[in-house]
Amino acid sequence: QVQLVESGGGLVQAGGSLRLSCAASGRTFSGYAMGWFRQAPGKEREFVAAISWSGGNTYYADSVKGRFTISRVNTKNTVYLQMNSLKPEDTAVYYCAASRLNRVRAGPDEYDYWGQGTQVTVSS
Repeated sequence: QVQLVESGGGLVQAGGSLRLSCAASGRTFSGYAMGWFRQAPGKEREFVAAISWSGGNTYYADSVKGRFTISRVNTKNTVYLQMNSLKPEDTAVYYCAASRLNRVRAGPDEYDYWGQGTQVTVSS
């Protein structure tokens, strides 16, 4: 079992930045791909970004490409999401997820473990 805990959310003005962190504990997540998803009120959970175990392969939703950057430090069991040029439409609860298969994918069903989420609110 892998436990994931997100942090770094908060309230920010449009155009601002935030960095989310996702710390993994429990069973080693060696070899796992990691992803970030988000869910706004009344909407379905949507893919944001994913990264392979080595960090050499990343994938972004079109809506965040060029503004968000996913990275990881495996020695710290931590994945990050740097969010720049934030927009009000980025407001959502952000979740990190781990996939036992080292495949960078956008589908929630590809992921086996999920964190509890962290709220990001962008004011206009």
